Amino acid sequence: MKLTKLLSFLLILAGTAALAVGGYQLIETKLKGDQSLEEARKLVNSDPNTAHARTETQEGRFMPDFGEITGLLEIPKIKSELAIVEGTDPNDLKKGVGHYEGSYYPGEKGQIVLSGHRDTVFRRLGELKVGDVMKVRMPAGDYVYEITGTKIVDADDRTIITLQNDEEELIVTTCYPFRYVGNAPDRYIIYAKPKQVN
Repeated sequence: MKLTKLLSFLLILAGTAALAVGGYQLIETKLKGDQSLEEARKLVNSDPNTAHARTETQEGRFMPDFGEITGLLEIPKIKSELAIVEGTDPNDLKKGVGHYEGSYYPGEKGQIVLSGHRDTVFRRLGELKVGDVMKVRMPAGDYVYEITGTKIVDADDRTIITLQNDEEELIVTTCYPFRYVGNAPDRYIIYAKPKQVN
């Protein structure tokens, strides 16, 4: 009887600890996300020549430091506005949407890859359809992309990120299924092309 009570107590204690850790992580992500969003808003509304020192390669590509806030991703259909952060490691993704290292930035005529967590910044990504738009706002200007398709792939599929520089395209990725608990087995991919603004 005493052993049963002890086991019950330990299970309750473990459950409480797990909830506390999860709650702390959600609050930390929310605070970092809000701070990054405010910084991104200031950045895209400032003078592009004084916004921050752009680090460029000889080819003229924008090469920010890891963890640097570089712009905003706006998704009007789901009323979402998210900071874009250079890098996709866990600390970067707590701040907002991660820009995949080596992929291009808007206006550089290549594959732009943005990633985010399905249970935080991209919680409602599955509501988007072909024809919906996403806007990437940078200090140098705004770029509008129209969704052309979606795809679900295995989490280990590395063929999506090609880093091609033949034509500009926006790839947005997150884990899938959206409501999966734990490490999700798949990735949800959104493809978008620059929208011709009349």
